[in-house]
Amino acid sequence: MLYSLLRTYLRPYGGDLAGVVALQLISTLTTLYLPSLNAEIIDNGVAKGDTGVVLSTGGTMLLITCLQVACSIGAVYFGARAAMGMGRDLRGAVVHQVGRFSAREVGYFGAPSLITRSTNDVQQVQMVVVISCTILVAAPIMGIGGIVMSIRQSQGLAWVLAVAVPLLGLAMYLVISKMVPQFRLMQSRIDAINRVLREQITGIRVVRAFVRESHEVRRFGAANEDLAGTALRVGKLMALMLPMVMLIANITSVAVLWLGGHLINEGTMQIGSLTAVLSYIMQILMAVMMVTVIAVILPRASVCAERLTEVLDTEPSVQASPKPLTSWRERGIVEMRGATFAFPGAEAPVLRNVSFLAEPGMTTAIIGGTGSGKSTLLNLIPRLIDVTGGEVRVGAADVRVVDPDRLRASIGLVPQKPYLFSGTVASNLRYGRPDATDAQLWRCLEIAQAADFVRAMPGGLESPIAQGGATVSGGQRQRLAIARALVREPEIYLFDDSFSALDLSTDARLRAALAPVTRDACVIIVAQRVSTIIEADQIIVLEDGAVVGIGTHAELVDRCQTYAEIVASQLAAQAAS
Repeated sequence: MLYSLLRTYLRPYGGDLAGVVALQLISTLTTLYLPSLNAEIIDNGVAKGDTGVVLSTGGTMLLITCLQVACSIGAVYFGARAAMGMGRDLRGAVVHQVGRFSAREVGYFGAPSLITRSTNDVQQVQMVVVISCTILVAAPIMGIGGIVMSIRQSQGLAWVLAVAVPLLGLAMYLVISKMVPQFRLMQSRIDAINRVLREQITGIRVVRAFVRESHEVRRFGAANEDLAGTALRVGKLMALMLPMVMLIANITSVAVLWLGGHLINEGTMQIGSLTAVLSYIMQILMAVMMVTVIAVILPRASVCAERLTEVLDTEPSVQASPKPLTSWRERGIVEMRGATFAFPGAEAPVLRNVSFLAEPGMTTAIIGGTGSGKSTLLNLIPRLIDVTGGEVRVGAADVRVVDPDRLRASIGLVPQKPYLFSGTVASNLRYGRPDATDAQLWRCLEIAQAADFVRAMPGGLESPIAQGGATVSGGQRQRLAIARALVREPEIYLFDDSFSALDLSTDARLRAALAPVTRDACVIIVAQRVSTIIEADQIIVLEDGAVVGIGTHAELVDRCQTYAEIVASQLAAQAAS
């Protein structure tokens, strides 16, 4: 997974990677050449008292060192540029893919996991590229080159390396094989802690209202302990690696000194050569330690790559048609023909065989008990989810063959949980129509009964709005969301329980102001209050995902028991209050 991911997203940076390889090759070869020059200084300069050899060879070493430093800096620069560019592209691809997901895919992965994957997981893969460009390219060259150069200096010590290098490789393999599952578990633990923290921040008012701070502290503590425990197990395994490498390195150095001393005593080896062999052994072990650094982060990066690939390879359940329809003559018509929707693996469908026709100039209301499928039905129209059976038609065309952007451009949606983005009142109202004038914004605010409180704000249209609309009340948030939909001037209005936070008088004024504006449009309202929909041209009553009644208020009171019970319960509640 990791190799495939890197191959795809590093392809545009082939020139930078080629520069890294070339510069690292030069840098590593110069590093390998220095011990041989040092041996020459010892054997031909110091041992023979030849100052000229010391100065000339030392000057050469200084020049080579400067070249090595320059190449290392250049390699780091090109490597960092490739890694940062790859991370940017990968993060963009993940976010773009998530933007294509329907509610089904988002629900499958979960928002906390998607956030972790697009941030932490991408960062881990990016880190592998950075370290690989600065270390992984140099390590094999240094390791193999060190072995060749040390054998060139003394073949009698070659068997020491033949034992030490495989022993190092075996030790690393045993440790890394135990780290991979722990890293996979660590990423899931990060998902869990993100989920708990996100819930606690979002629901802080509920937590305080129910005096559940201590419970939430314990809940977060449990998730935190799980992550800390997993990280501790990984840390213990990582802590084993350096002592193991150093132990083998020191034993190897002692063996070389002992055997090299005998060879010098026998006259088959010079002191400078022994010094060079020791330097090469340290370079070989340094290369192994470099690989160890990669080995520590590679398992985690591999797990992250699997998680990213899972997102990138997931095909959205809502797909655009190969030849999408971009226009239709019958505007503002919404029709469902036997529409059925069921989540994968669910025992029963959420919606079953729903059929109705909503035309321009008429208001269609949908009412029913909690969990009857009202919001799901509304989400089928703009293709936020797709039917699993039957058809949903807009403008006499099946929405599955209509261009999704064109379809949604014709719809003004006010969701059940109105969401405002960080910015200003104006930027939120212009979200669906950037070219709207201030006059148009004020007109829509007047209709949505929001103009008074916006005028009272210090900056008017330019007043700041916090993320999610946290700086305004629930009723103000609903009215701003309604105004945002009105600014688009769509053919179809979808109100998903959008009047629930309004008092009865504001609700009545808002509906009266909406009537002339939406006269030529198709209006579909999901509501809980009968008073909101009592004047609707047709009311659809849902129960357990099925239509149990369609008609006007007067007709349904007489012939639909479910609707009659809803009306009776609300009238009783009003009388009691």
